[in-house]
Amino acid sequence: METVTSRRRGYAAAVWALAYGVLGAAWALGMPGFPWGASDPDPDGALSILASTTPRFGWWIAAFALLTMVTALALTRGGGGRAPLFVAWPIAALLVLVIPDSRLMMGVAYTPLLLVAPVFGWGLGGATFADAWPWPVLNQLVCVLGGLLLTAAALAYGRGRSHWFTPSRGRRAAYVAAVVPLVYCLTRWAWALGIPLGVSGEFLAEGESGLWLAGAYLATFGAFGGVLTLGLAQRWGEIFPSWIPGLRGRRVPPLLAVIPAGFVSIIVTVAGLTYVRWTIAGRFALDEWGAWLPECFWPIWGAALATATVSYHLRRRQQPRGRL
Repeated sequence: METVTSRRRGYAAAVWALAYGVLGAAWALGMPGFPWGASDPDPDGALSILASTTPRFGWWIAAFALLTMVTALALTRGGGGRAPLFVAWPIAALLVLVIPDSRLMMGVAYTPLLLVAPVFGWGLGGATFADAWPWPVLNQLVCVLGGLLLTAAALAYGRGRSHWFTPSRGRRAAYVAAVVPLVYCLTRWAWALGIPLGVSGEFLAEGESGLWLAGAYLATFGAFGGVLTLGLAQRWGEIFPSWIPGLRGRRVPPLLAVIPAGFVSIIVTVAGLTYVRWTIAGRFALDEWGAWLPECFWPIWGAALATATVSYHLRRRQQPRGRL
């Protein structure tokens, strides 16, 4: 069964790599839609590490996709050698954490905000769903999908070799993941209340049209996610609590927690790495620390959430169905 799972996941990653490699070659040959460089709406090219590339870069994409496909196919074979894993993990990290940028998180965060903003009269500068999800950002989702497919194949291939994701470590990670985003939340709540925490009065005045109220909404959303993170280490993350009508006492489907928590761990890590890169490049002023320092802690948030999520998944997988 383990071999069948590994093969299926490996073939899925190989199909993705083949399709994306063909797309890269098509861009290099002149097909429109190259998602970086001049086609990217990133105003100053500071978000993506591929901002300076041209459609000719599609040949490098095709070569990278070929390497990914070969690696994925190697993961479908038995034998248990470690060589495919040494290649698979760096490729997956590039696809999931390096190629995407902070706009991936912005799209996820602003999607529900764009739904409720008109109700409360919050000004978002006329932003629309097309602004939150332009093709270059959707392409980042495609890259993340490829990385996750390869990750799944690598995990199935090397199953049982890692002893990092223990229940006790998962619990500690869940608490860290619940606390770290509160640093960001405190600044945004303060700004909504007119308190210039970590910023100047002039900076605070720029958001008086309702921008900081929208920021407070996003902060509350993040804090609520932190509370849900605790479910990865609590009983109510495995059995629906009594106050949920119709579900009380029933087993929580593991994927109901694993999929959103895993995805959030990716987007917050990516966004945090963008801010770390900008900080190293000297883009921020020290006296405006409230606008950038909390985001620099997000890679810790993402790593802790990922650890808690994988530990939760492994723990739930080992439990017999019908018993907890």
